[in-house]
Formats: sequence, structure tokens, C-alpha cells
Amino acid sequence: MLTVGHYLGFLGAAIAVIFAGAGSAIGVSKAGQALAGVCAEKPDRFSKCLILELLPATQGLYGFIIAFLIVLKMGVLDGSFPPITTEQGFALVFGAMPIGIVGFFSAVYQGKVAAAGIMMVGKHPETSGRAMTSTAIVEMYAIFALIISFFLCFMGIQ
Repeated sequence: MLTVGHYLGFLGAAIAVIFAGAGSAIGVSKAGQALAGVCAEKPDRFSKCLILELLPATQGLYGFIIAFLIVLKMGVLDGSFPPITTEQGFALVFGAMPIGIVGFFSAVYQGKVAAAGIMMVGKHPETSGRAMTSTAIVEMYAIFALIISFFLCFMGIQ
């Protein structure tokens, strides 16, 4: 039987995947617009710029990982639904928040950095390594949030 804890867990999974995914969609969109502009004039730069466009998508993946682990922990996939208290459900909600919130903002800002990097590569293709490095630095904060969400969701609930 499902409990309030289960429904809170579902909310936590939704927070992780919705916010991180929305941020990724915005970030990839911003980078994609820059990629289209550069490649309209210099199509040979597509492969170097595509990597930059893809980087903001990782936050959505991180949110999906946390959401998947939450529903796995709640026994959704095998139908076992072990008992989850209300307190444990709240722990899953709060545990999902770091990747949901930080994932959203880091993806949006990573998309902006990626767009600038794509414009840089459009003018100077030899700068692609610098553009990727700058874009990847924003990624660190999403990775930190992923790690914290993982620990909050799975180390506190036995």
C-alpha cells in the first residue's frame, strides 16, 4: 500500500527531473541558437561546436539519475513498495532539491557560457579547448549537487 512517504518520494523524483531537465532544455537551446548562427556561415565548425552545445544537457541526465534512484528505492520498478515513512518521504524531497535547483541554474548558465564559446570557436577554431574548459567549469556545480542529492536521498534512509 502506498503511503504519504511514497507520494513525497514521487514529488522528490519529479523535482529532480523537472527542474534539472528544464534547465538543460534552456541551456541546450541557447547554445543551439549560437551553433546555428556559426554553422550558417562556417559549416566546417559544426563538430567542434556540437560538443559545446551538448554540455548543458548533462544536468538533465543528473536529475534523471536521482529520480530513477528514488523510484528504485521506493520499489516502483519491482512493485514491492517497501514501507516509507512520511519523514523518509520528506528526506527524498529535500534530497532531490540540490540537483533540481542547482541543476536548473547551472544548465541555464552553462548554456550561456557554451553559446559564448561557440561564438569564439566560430571566429577562432583553435580556441575550442578553452571554450570547452570554460563551459565545463560550470558543470562542477551540477556535479557537486548530484553528489549531495545522492547522499541526502540514499545515505539517510535505510
